[in-house]
Amino acid sequence: MDYRHVIEQVMSTTAPHIGEGAVADYIPGLASVDPKQFGFAVATVDGQVYGDGDVDVPFAIESISKVFALALVLGRQDGAIWDRVHREPSGMPFNDLIELELEAGIPRNPYINPGAIVVADQLLADTGDAVSTLRDFFRAETGNRSLEVDSVIAESELRSGDRNRAIGYLMASFGNMRNPVDLALDHYFRQCSFSITCAELAKAGLIVARHGLRADGSRLLERADARHLIALMTTCGTYDAAGEFAYRVGLPCKSGVGGAILAVVPDRCAIAAWGPGLDEKGNSVSGAVALEAFARAGHFSVF
Repeated sequence: MDYRHVIEQVMSTTAPHIGEGAVADYIPGLASVDPKQFGFAVATVDGQVYGDGDVDVPFAIESISKVFALALVLGRQDGAIWDRVHREPSGMPFNDLIELELEAGIPRNPYINPGAIVVADQLLADTGDAVSTLRDFFRAETGNRSLEVDSVIAESELRSGDRNRAIGYLMASFGNMRNPVDLALDHYFRQCSFSITCAELAKAGLIVARHGLRADGSRLLERADARHLIALMTTCGTYDAAGEFAYRVGLPCKSGVGGAILAVVPDRCAIAAWGPGLDEKGNSVSGAVALEAFARAGHFSVF
């Protein structure tokens, strides 16, 4: 595959859409991000990295961190997490409380906020420090030993996190939190605040494309658990637009309100697209266009 040629087509198709959408201004640290930025990177399973645009500009990972937190929980062979969170699409906003109340504090899936808070809570219970565990993982997979939480974004998450607090305490009222709610949420907010680039995100995403194998060749996940991650990215990874992404892009994806989308082609590559402008569902407008163009140009759709 001539990835450079494919990326040229992606950039050409995406160019008219760069800057479209609105930044996630309900998180103060994201309100000032320039929406006219765009980066696109592909990391292959044989160790090559290709990219164009703002591939080395750091941004907040936000909800894409949920994939990696879940991988670290499952990597401890902690299948009991599925007693605490389901595996169904939500069809509701990612921070909805109504569905959570009706379903007795069990989140629909691990990629919406309630489910991700449960996963962060479990990783904290398993390791004693969920943020450091995730940081060490990112540093090892990306090769960036300085990769760290952005303290400005973390403070913004903390100050604007009342709805997530409501989610955490609602789940605690149903007995579905292991740690004190404020402690678990502190780790969750910081988990979402890691500063990462497109190139680094694509490298980290190879843990999924390689079915659980890490950059050093060791195995974090059993193939069955990696398959489950991929399935959940397809059905639940882009909030309540997962059906539209399956139709348009045809790749397992996970988005974040920082403007990035991670996609994988199993056994071949991981792709990171970043454009800060979001649509009404919370997904990057330019990122979605780019991934659709990538899947079409390379005939990568899994369907």
